[in-house]
Amino acid sequence: PLDPIYPIVYLDCIVIKIRDNMRVINKAIYLALGVNMDGKKDLLGLWMSDNEGAKFWLSVLTELKNRGVQDILIACVDGLKGFPEAIAAEYPETRIQLCIVHMVRNSLKYVSWKDYKAVTTDLKRIYQATTEDQALTELERFSQQWGEQYPQIAKSWSTHWVNLRTLFE
Repeated sequence: PLDPIYPIVYLDCIVIKIRDNMRVINKAIYLALGVNMDGKKDLLGLWMSDNEGAKFWLSVLTELKNRGVQDILIACVDGLKGFPEAIAAEYPETRIQLCIVHMVRNSLKYVSWKDYKAVTTDLKRIYQATTEDQALTELERFSQQWGEQYPQIAKSWSTHWVNLRTLFE
């Protein structure tokens, strides 16, 4: 059986290519990695599906609960639509932390090569801040510096702030 409480569980999905009946197709591999009360990582499970979706994540979370996981304090996830709601269905008290790597990657999709290093440095000031107030100040500074050229970046960070702020609590 799994531990009853995990302070942090990382939930992510990767798409891999597999050979099926002489064809190469994409499959989604769901991964749940828990950090236990001793600070050690436990692979809670791997699941395979045709694609990633919140509905399948709900079945994964239901299985984890059935296998003995009573509580998850923080779930670190990507920005998949419906994911926070799927988590709340099984673990209503769990705090959501959006994955910073996913946020940065999604932000940098919009950035021209000449601005890449400067934008990366300014984003780093947000997520490496020591307090939420400092992070919000850095986000405002980022908005003033880059908001005209890359409005979608600051907007995305502001929109998702409720699930980014867990990092500072």
